[in-house]
Amino acid sequence: MKKNLFLLGFIAFTMSVFGQTEKKESWYFKLGGSYFVQAAATEFPSVNGREPLKQVYENGVLVSKESITGSFGEGFRTGLSIGYRFTDRLGAEMGVNYYASNSKTMVETISQDVTVLQAKGQVKALDLAPALVLYLGKVKGFEPYTKVGVIVPVNGKLDIKTNAISNGAVIYREDVIKPNPTVGFLAALGTSYKISGKLAAFGEIEYRNFTVHGKDKEVTAYTYNGTDRLTLSEGHPLYVTTAERYTNYSDHLDRNSNNQETNASGFDSSKPTDDLSSYISISGVGLTLGLRYSL
Repeated sequence: MKKNLFLLGFIAFTMSVFGQTEKKESWYFKLGGSYFVQAAATEFPSVNGREPLKQVYENGVLVSKESITGSFGEGFRTGLSIGYRFTDRLGAEMGVNYYASNSKTMVETISQDVTVLQAKGQVKALDLAPALVLYLGKVKGFEPYTKVGVIVPVNGKLDIKTNAISNGAVIYREDVIKPNPTVGFLAALGTSYKISGKLAAFGEIEYRNFTVHGKDKEVTAYTYNGTDRLTLSEGHPLYVTTAERYTNYSDHLDRNSNNQETNASGFDSSKPTDDLSSYISISGVGLTLGLRYSL
């Protein structure tokens, strides 16, 4: 609610500015690279039934455990934007960005100082970012501005890679989780500096905030001591069923869901498992540097 009020207030303010300034219409392109740090840490979702915990064992006895928290808002982004400047004070931009987060540990088990299980996740996403831009005036070659807008992911995934040692066997598993549609919020403060007639350098400090809910999951790799379990035929002891390989997420489970807990008698291993949807945070604060070319 606060975000919506802020955005409406900004639009009203920029509209008033638009009516008071001389027209200076122009198109421009921006190319930049960013690095973000996480803005808020939340507890990671469970990974294949394992809670987001770091657990340490000695001689088979649990001696410590702690929750693992974090955000996938830390990482690198590259982006291309096209902008249109209506007046000296008001403009609009449409950004196309590719983001790759840093890899984050989501589950970890240590025994006798050896990591026997570790699951790490990484987010990769392509998004659109429409925004309004308010220019604050030129000072000694610099032109500061503010920007507010929304983030609309158009493609993305959470890739979770799990390495484990169990009873002497070396296990590797990779899960890919695709998201439900979502919308996030962004706000930025930046400045440009003219290098030549049409070329300028720019820098922005940007805050973004959005969460993503899982839509479905697929096991894309699964090996046991080097044997590819996904290629084995039904009847083999290491065969991976459809229910193990695929998961559909929802906000509600009941006796009609294909879930072993809520519908044990009707569970069908030849169909994808139904499970509760969880969410991840991709909130962060970043610095973007790049070049702007005006037409």
